[in-house]
Amino acid sequence: MTAASQLLSALKDDKFVQPPTWLLNPEPRSFRPKRKYRTIWISDIHLGTKGCNADLLVDFLHSVECETLYLVGDIVDGWRLRKGWYWPAAHNEVVRRLLKMAHRGTRVVYIPGNHDEMFRDYVGFSFGGIELHMDAIHHTADGRKLLVTHGDAYDGVVLYAKWLAFLGDQAYTVLLGANIVLNRIRRRLGLPYWSLSKHMKKRVKNAVQFVYQFEEAVAREAAKREVDGVVCGHIHTAEIRNIGDIVYYNDGDWVESCTALIETKDGSMAIIDWADIVMQRTTSQKSDAVKSQTAQVTA
Repeated sequence: MTAASQLLSALKDDKFVQPPTWLLNPEPRSFRPKRKYRTIWISDIHLGTKGCNADLLVDFLHSVECETLYLVGDIVDGWRLRKGWYWPAAHNEVVRRLLKMAHRGTRVVYIPGNHDEMFRDYVGFSFGGIELHMDAIHHTADGRKLLVTHGDAYDGVVLYAKWLAFLGDQAYTVLLGANIVLNRIRRRLGLPYWSLSKHMKKRVKNAVQFVYQFEEAVAREAAKREVDGVVCGHIHTAEIRNIGDIVYYNDGDWVESCTALIETKDGSMAIIDWADIVMQRTTSQKSDAVKSQTAQVTA
């Protein structure tokens, strides 16, 4: 049984009758200390698609510890999986890692989005230690209240013209396909990950206008709910900015930018660009290797 099918089975049983052996295995030792945060938000992983950067996400999840982890929608891409099954081993590993974190004491809150809307039927339940909610209110360490929501409810295209959203998804899939080919070439040349789709989105005026309209709509909803800020995903654009009295946070995605939103022990919040961190780590390792070889030659 794959990790994905175990997850779906747990939805029905509300628990693992007999935990799989991998869930109980001890953590492998790492030479890198884990980054410790109070809260982490990630979204728009799109498991089940070729565009998902599962390897980078697994590396991130192995590198962090947190008290609470929010999965802010579009974790699994049901739209893609309906058209054809794609589920490589790295996608299994993401699911396993999330279940392990829940099993070992992290509070994991799953807020389904539009691509994984099938899980909204199970809101109010818990599976494998993962709680399902339509949205949530998060209390920061410095006393602020934040609305946590995927964001598709404030996207007019998804809300009023779902057929247009599916059409846009087709075009986006083509662009992501080009992105995969480009980064395969870049890896062979020893170059770091770079998102073509993210670059194109920033260059297109209509896309930029859509992002701002979406952010304004989400901020208005947060103001109605009398909270201090809002955390969302959906548009694959990581951002922190003030909109009136509301602080708007978007945790980005793991298809284009590979970003997460984090809260530290004192309540301060920031966006982590994991692709950039991995690039810096790789550059540092290469530099250390060159220095070591040089030292051996001159010794």
